[in-house]
Amino acid sequence: MALALDISEIFKSIEGETSYAGLPCSFVRTMGCNLRCSYCDTEYARSGTGTRLTVPATCERVEAFGTRLVCITGGEPMVQTEGVAALAARLLEGGHTVLLETNGTLDLAPLPEGVIRIMDVKCPGSGESGKTFAGNLQRLRPCDEVKFVISDRKDFDWAVAFIGRHGLSGGPELLFAPVFDRLGARDLAEWILEAGVEARLQLQLHKIIWPDKMRGA
Repeated sequence: MALALDISEIFKSIEGETSYAGLPCSFVRTMGCNLRCSYCDTEYARSGTGTRLTVPATCERVEAFGTRLVCITGGEPMVQTEGVAALAARLLEGGHTVLLETNGTLDLAPLPEGVIRIMDVKCPGSGESGKTFAGNLQRLRPCDEVKFVISDRKDFDWAVAFIGRHGLSGGPELLFAPVFDRLGARDLAEWILEAGVEARLQLQLHKIIWPDKMRGA
């Protein structure tokens, strides 16, 4: 029997985050999450009702969109580790560039080597900091990306210290994103410049383009 996943939604849009921002992308949003962040904007994927789809059926839906780039997101995809790993492997075999957005609290070792890990390290403002799985940090590659979602100056200083403590400078791509409607992009940009940290300012393009669209964007 084919592996199946609990899916929140599958849709085509513009990649709004990561260093791939702006590119056409197909998204597979899985159900379930092991965290409850204070600023979560996909609560419907954490505790709502999804659709059970087999891995082949999910791939068929993705292929219909015709994009090279595919992002597996959530929720937290790794709460469905076996199914997500199988989905990623099949998408890679189909010639796709596969991103996986994760909070990094669960072991990413089961993922196929070709998957680009986008790991969101939770700052204090999330209410969920200190839960990153250490082995994930040790296995980060230059092609992977580490994101810090910043609520305030305390979060920013915490993130800069975390980068130094774990030797992340010069390794994976570093992303600093302001919490939408909580911290201004200008403030964060000025902090990045003042601190001299080599991080990319990341804005959520999909929220700028479609401010009233809560799902499928």
